[in-house]
Amino acid sequence: MGARAAALGNASVTLPDVWAMHNNAAGIASLTQPEAGVYIENRFGIQAFTTVALQAVYPTGKYGSYGISLSRFGDALYSQQSVGLGAAHKLGQFSLGAKAEVWQVAIAGYGSRKAVALSVGGQGEIIPKLHFGAYAFNINQARLAAFEDERLATVMKAGLSYRPYQRLLLAMETEKSIDHDATFKAGVEYLVLQEKLALRTGFSTFTGSATFGLGFQARQLQVGYAFGATTRLGSSHHLSVSYRYAARSPLAVRP
Repeated sequence: MGARAAALGNASVTLPDVWAMHNNAAGIASLTQPEAGVYIENRFGIQAFTTVALQAVYPTGKYGSYGISLSRFGDALYSQQSVGLGAAHKLGQFSLGAKAEVWQVAIAGYGSRKAVALSVGGQGEIIPKLHFGAYAFNINQARLAAFEDERLATVMKAGLSYRPYQRLLLAMETEKSIDHDATFKAGVEYLVLQEKLALRTGFSTFTGSATFGLGFQARQLQVGYAFGATTRLGSSHHLSVSYRYAARSPLAVRP
């Protein structure tokens, strides 16, 4: 989720922003002010391959941060919908987070099925400017149907991000689904124009896609856009808008 993550090839497991509610729940522990965002993506120019999401985070300080996420993918023939609640707490240089989601998969003419997926994650600063992140989605291997033992995918990912200086971010991660081969993802972010504009690019080996994007910050409002292209399937577009309910550092460009 989030145009920033999409532009970085989805190397997002170490990113501490509102979209961490989906990418790694531990990331919401680093937020200091309430924040909400909306996100929409379309893949390959096909209306049925559209995802819409809403996420919000409320940090309480010493009692941790709490968030809610809603998303929907698909159309009237096939759709996936989710509602999730997450919590995270920061302990020194490290953050721990957990999330519970109710997923519903619906197919026209066949009805729908629901399942609850549990996820856990962590983030931490190993040494100054070098961060580590890990996240496991659906650790309980939630079952959708007894037929063919159909379950939601269980996905694990881990990665690093490094900021050699304030305007440059390098991110990389490996993701493994129990149903697919592992994939490697990496991205680069550079802040320009008095740190109000971010340029981003990335790639993913599993989809063979290259991504590009930019983010703009105007006070508490952040807008991000990403474009992805694969050689066989076509292009994808990602747009996110988020709002933080207080002034923040100009270096924190996180749309």
